[in-house]
Parts: sequence; structure tokens; C-alpha cells
Amino acid sequence: MLDLSADKTAAPQPESSAETRMWGPRDDAPPQTRPAPLVDPFQRAITYLRLSVTDRCDFRCAYCMAEDMQFLPKRDLLTLEELDRLCAVFVARGVRKLRITGGEPLVRRDILQLFRRLSRHLTSGALDELTLTTNGSQLARFAPELADLGVRRINVSLDTLDPEKFRAITRRGDLATVLGGIEAAQAAGIRVKLNAVALKGVNEDEIAPMLVWAHERGMDLTLIEVMPLGEIEGDRTDQFLPLSVARARLQERFTLTPLPDRTGGPARYVRVEETGGRLGFITPLTHNFCESCNRVRLTCTGKLYMCLGQEDAADLRAALRASPDDALVTQAVIDAIARKPKGHDFVIERARPAAVPRHMSVTGG
Repeated sequence: MLDLSADKTAAPQPESSAETRMWGPRDDAPPQTRPAPLVDPFQRAITYLRLSVTDRCDFRCAYCMAEDMQFLPKRDLLTLEELDRLCAVFVARGVRKLRITGGEPLVRRDILQLFRRLSRHLTSGALDELTLTTNGSQLARFAPELADLGVRRINVSLDTLDPEKFRAITRRGDLATVLGGIEAAQAAGIRVKLNAVALKGVNEDEIAPMLVWAHERGMDLTLIEVMPLGEIEGDRTDQFLPLSVARARLQERFTLTPLPDRTGGPARYVRVEETGGRLGFITPLTHNFCESCNRVRLTCTGKLYMCLGQEDAADLRAALRASPDDALVTQAVIDAIARKPKGHDFVIERARPAAVPRHMSVTGG
């Protein structure tokens, strides 16, 4: 295994043959020798990979999961070494942004080993950004080392600032722990963006106060519409708040100036003139973001989903394990991207409670 006590500030040392076999080769090849980037049938360059390292989570958010979830057997998961190897294949084919997701990624055992290895792509210049989405429950413990490994910004899911409501939404989370994790991340020099799912009758009256609270602390806020992924106990039609409605309400109080900013994801941003901060909108139902989609999602079992809202997937695990070199898995990736659809078909209606049967925690946020 890697020497985890090594001085992280020291210059990278040549890898031993054993380490290369375990983790895969470095990406030290000069840029001009790297293969052409991945391009889908609609001429969109795929430069963004979201990697789910686990489907497990220490929360059970009511809009995301069933309370009694059946998680994947641990034996079905790819090893951290295999996940690193797959990421290297994508980086070699032009992926410039890598987001680690879950479930809750920081509950995966030894997850920092993966971050340590992936940080080599930042050092080489092959990767522009290594980031993650988290519920914040483990941030206080991990934030300093994540910052040391090159993580410069993260997304934290936070739907309310009311402790009792937070407990009800997450079914088991502690708001004070999450807020402490956010403070730890900021203290470590990591920029934090908050993601809040807009929930009708639950937190819609908190959107304006949360916006002010976030901007006072130097954080962007992005609002997200409920997504119809996976069966839950409730009815998502009762939860769904169109962000067109939320935006209209905000405009009664704030001046929202559209911005051209893009962070590699689906959000569209405005500047809130009264606070000086940014507000994002992710609207998979009322105004989909598919025309500029530059991303694919890889699960912890090696399934590559070319679209969040479609069931078509490629099994990269079989190709990965069929050969010690990357030729087969690289071809599997190329073939999969050639099937990437133009867009998703998300609809929320009582007759179709879930557009696709898998939960968001399986695919990765």
C-alpha cells in the first residue's frame, strides 16, 4: 500500500513496479501525445466525470432515499485501485474535471487513499479540478487533508437551517455537525457552495433567508428541483416546487442579474445585487440543461451512465478486469460515449413517481 505518512509537500517520487501494478500508470505523457478527447454524437466534448464511490449514506433524505434502503453488497464495489484506474482512462481521454460523489463519499473506507492518488492528475496538469459533493457530516474530520490534496472547492447539500426540520428531512442528520464541517472546510481554504433541494411546503419559505445567510459567509447557493429518481415512501408530486415559482418570489425582494458563469455543471447563475453573491438554478424538469451536457456518471460498481435520466449504461468493470492494460476499457468508454443521448426525459406526475428506478445515491449526485 502507499506510505500514508509521506510528506505531502515533497516532490513526487518515481513509482515502483508494484505501485504501478496496484494503482495504474501516471499521466506524465506530454499533452501532445495524449489521445483525442471524447465527443458524443451531438458534438459535445465530455470533459467532466462524476464518480460515485459508494451508494451508502449516513443520511436518508426523504426526497432521495427510502428510509429502509437496501445497499449494494460491499463485494460488488470496485476497489479504490480500480476506481483510480478508470479515472485515469477518462483523464487520458480529455476529462478535465472530476467530482467524487456517493451516497456520501466520505463514508467510504480509506477514501483519502483515492484522493491522494487522483491528486497526481492535478500535479501533472492533466486535470483542472478535483472536487466532491458531500452532506457535510464528515467534513470536520477530512477537510484539512482534502485541502492539502488539492481540493479547492466542494458542494455541500443543505436544505434547511432549522435543526428540527433538518432532522426530519435527513431522518438522522445533525445540523450542528454539518455547519461545523462547513466551517472546517472554509478554515482549510476550501470554497463551499451550498446545494438546496426546493421542497414544496417544507423549505420554500427558507430560500430567501438561506440565500442571505450563505452570501454573508462567502458561499454560493444553488437551488435544485426534485428529481424523479428511485422509489420513495412519499409522492414527489407533493414535494415538487418549480424553480420558476421560487425565482419569481425571490425577484419580489431581490434584483437577480443573469450571469454567463459556468462551473462545468448544469446550473445557471444570477448575481443577487443586494448581497453581491451568486445564486444558481438547476432545473431538470422546468427547463432542462441537456443541450450543453459535458458529463457522464460512473458508479461504484463500474457502470457508466451517459445520462442521469436514462437507463442505458455500459459495464466497465468487465472490461477493466478482462485485461491488465487499458485497451479494452478505453474502447468500452469510447463505445459508450457514442450512445450518449441528446437529453433526459424527466417528468413528475402521480402516474410515474420515478422516471428511472435507481436512486440518486446509486448513480451519484
